[in-house]
Amino acid sequence: MIGLIQRVSHASVTIDSEVSGSIGQGLLALIGVEKDDTQRKADRLLERMLNYRVFADSDGKMNLGLRDINAGLLLVPQFTLVADTQKGNRPGFSNGAPPALGKSLFEHMLDQARQQHSDVASGVFGADMKVELLNDGPVTFWLQV
Repeated sequence: MIGLIQRVSHASVTIDSEVSGSIGQGLLALIGVEKDDTQRKADRLLERMLNYRVFADSDGKMNLGLRDINAGLLLVPQFTLVADTQKGNRPGFSNGAPPALGKSLFEHMLDQARQQHSDVASGVFGADMKVELLNDGPVTFWLQV
């Protein structure tokens, strides 16, 4: 399971001209589900995202996590993160989870996030989404479990 996290000043997801989720300061997490992923991997990735130290402390060092500053988390499913780009000019998606598994694991992660954190928003699995963000830093990390 892959999470591409970006520290943002704000971020939102729009579907059919309607905002489906938005946050102020926090993390935008693009989530890719691979065919061998499990709920355990989803839980581990969520734990890492909630605690990953990407926010500045009083000394200006990246030493605080999302939970420490109680900032927002915007989860967005993104199938293209699992693409195999090793050769050729077209990505391959053989490592991607089948849609039913991908949706199930994304929704599991979203449910767990809402139970564990107060400010959680999301996109919608399988929807054509427009994602808007202001990357703060820029600070972007690739997490894989």
